[in-house]
Amino acid sequence: MNTNGKRVIEIKALSYYYGDHRAVEGVSLDIHRNEVLALIGPSGCGKSTLIKAINRISEVSNEVRVEGDVLLDGKSVYTPDVDVTALRRRVGMVFQKPNPFPKTIYDNVAFGLRLLGQGEQEIEERVEESLRAAALWEEVKDRLKKSAMGISGGQQQRLCIARTLAVQPEVILMDEPCSALDPIATQKIEDLKHDFTIVIVTHNMQQAARVSDRTAFMWLGKLIEVDATKKMFTKPDEKMTEDYITGRFG
Repeated sequence: MNTNGKRVIEIKALSYYYGDHRAVEGVSLDIHRNEVLALIGPSGCGKSTLIKAINRISEVSNEVRVEGDVLLDGKSVYTPDVDVTALRRRVGMVFQKPNPFPKTIYDNVAFGLRLLGQGEQEIEERVEESLRAAALWEEVKDRLKKSAMGISGGQQQRLCIARTLAVQPEVILMDEPCSALDPIATQKIEDLKHDFTIVIVTHNMQQAARVSDRTAFMWLGKLIEVDATKKMFTKPDEKMTEDYITGRFG
């Protein structure tokens, strides 16, 4: 397993509510540095809510309530003194649907770097580096000053991945990031596992089996089982996990 044993994220008895609706119930889960953890389960089981709870992104547009806690390097992300902007820099997020800013391709990737006060030389280098890592550089290098809204959906998704990579987060949360990507781009994105701690929500069992060190199965807001991916896909402890993986439901 690709971990060094150090816990970078600790989710402790987390229950997460949107208004009166409880989307996640009593989940406890550790995520180790430089591992890839796949979250699987049927639509609506709480996978996306769980990862959004880690960097508090759901609070941007929802009334939420949290019981339990999430720790990043041993410190709660829910204390009143937490700088949420700094948290989201350390824990980046890539959504299922691309959300580029209505700016140029270059300015999208440079956006976070400018907020951090980076110099233009450093920004220029990081923009190219990030676009290459997201398998987009060769397609857009001659139109960096064009609007990001004019490229395809798959390219926009890779642009959003590049924007996340540019600020060099410690952890990347991915909510079905490859649903709009072709196989070659998907492979390139999967290669990011060598450099980051990644939590990936996916409905693609082959992708989960291929890229993750561990897999966690969720059902109706609860964590049913988490284990080494090879074991989960060959001999899970819970029958419900086996039924889901083999396509009997979900």
